[in-house]
Amino acid sequence: MNQFIDWISQPWAWYVAGPLIGLTVPALLILGNKSFGISSSLRHVCAMCIPAKIPFFQYNWRKEMWNLVFVLGVLVGGFVATTFLSNPDEIVIAAQTQADLAALGITDFSGLMPADIFSWENLFTVKGLIFFVMGGFLVGFGSRYAGGCTSGHAIMGISSLQWPSLVATIFFMVGGFLMTQVLLGPLMKFAGF
Repeated sequence: MNQFIDWISQPWAWYVAGPLIGLTVPALLILGNKSFGISSSLRHVCAMCIPAKIPFFQYNWRKEMWNLVFVLGVLVGGFVATTFLSNPDEIVIAAQTQADLAALGITDFSGLMPADIFSWENLFTVKGLIFFVMGGFLVGFGSRYAGGCTSGHAIMGISSLQWPSLVATIFFMVGGFLMTQVLLGPLMKFAGF
């Protein structure tokens, strides 16, 4: 059992993890004609919990219960992995990336997310307002406006040859590059880093 725990807690190579993720798409299609995606689960939760007669939430959300179970499995799996199967080795980050982030005031690379940004102390500050509230709104608005999130478009949409998913994925990438290369520095300075 210890060998299995040691094996599963190591980082998996891209040529193993990638095909396993990719095989999710045909498995969902073959087993139940289901589409892979995460952001749609928020709509299902709202339809389940909000009793208002909002037309957007008036549909048979029970038919999509499998998606809510899938998202719950992602959350439970993430908790199990980080709590019991985490790799004790330091996360490897390229020296140039560390230097670029240090110039922005991000120096703590001890966890999966930089503690300099993602901490409870930052939640009720200008940083928290910008990164958590505004960032969360933009991600939610963007995924709704694009008709799905990055995982839904890039994994499910492109693999099923959907032209809108290819366009959405291209713009997700362009937006990420623009944010990283152009907007992140000024935004970090504005937030007080």
